[in-house]
Amino acid sequence: MQKIGLAIIAVLFLVLSSVLYTVNETQTVIKLRLGEIITVEESPGLKFKMPFVNNIIKFDNRIQTLDEPAERFLTSEKKNVIVDSYVKWRIIDAEQFYKSTGGNIVRTNNRLTQIIKTGLKSEFSKRTIADVVSNERSEIMSNIVRLAKKDIAQFGIEIVDVRIKRIDLSQEVSNSVYRRMQAERQRVAKEFRSKGAEKAEIIRAAADKKRTIILANAYRDSEKIRGEGDAASANNYAQAYNKNTDFYAFYRALASYKKSFSNQSNILILNPNTEFFRHFSPQIK
Repeated sequence: MQKIGLAIIAVLFLVLSSVLYTVNETQTVIKLRLGEIITVEESPGLKFKMPFVNNIIKFDNRIQTLDEPAERFLTSEKKNVIVDSYVKWRIIDAEQFYKSTGGNIVRTNNRLTQIIKTGLKSEFSKRTIADVVSNERSEIMSNIVRLAKKDIAQFGIEIVDVRIKRIDLSQEVSNSVYRRMQAERQRVAKEFRSKGAEKAEIIRAAADKKRTIILANAYRDSEKIRGEGDAASANNYAQAYNKNTDFYAFYRALASYKKSFSNQSNILILNPNTEFFRHFSPQIK
């Protein structure tokens, strides 16, 4: 009896599994009858089908990501750039999707790849490297989405987004760009050095001029002061001489003696009766 009960349970399970199926929140289900679509189930829950008559095909209605390897495209300058992009898409009409692609995701991705490549090729061929790298990336993606929507309308899907992850220059283009950048930097550096040398010359000339003026003024002032000092000295000597001519003559003679006999090795051969020695001999007047 126990074996019979287990057999009955197994049969019931098989029967129920053949007549019941579930639809999840993330799925859209197409029910076929002998290969013909009879209904599309989008609401989640437990559903019924006729065994051996109805076939069930389930599709994921969430956003799908198509991330293909990077491709090489030509810009308007005939320069190669390597573009890495991805596409976000989803099924919006399961019946149309099944009719146009047979429900094959791989076939759909291949078709989308060709559409996106064609759009990227067209957009990059209109722009320079500077355009695609700097400020026109958003415009490129918007144009691709707009053009691709026309081509995929028959597939029952929609493109949610197209994004360019990275744009790389090919090796030969990179070398050429780096050489141009280096030349440009060298030109700018040379210009800065030239301007700096010019300013240095202006500053140096101004400093030399100021130095010359300062030295000239200092020499003028020193000569003026020296002249004033000499005049004052001569005036003092004149006043002193006028007050006592004998003493002044004696003082001048002593200064002359001091200067003449400053070195012990000096020898003078003179007549002692000359005016030079008059202070050594009182008889000499």
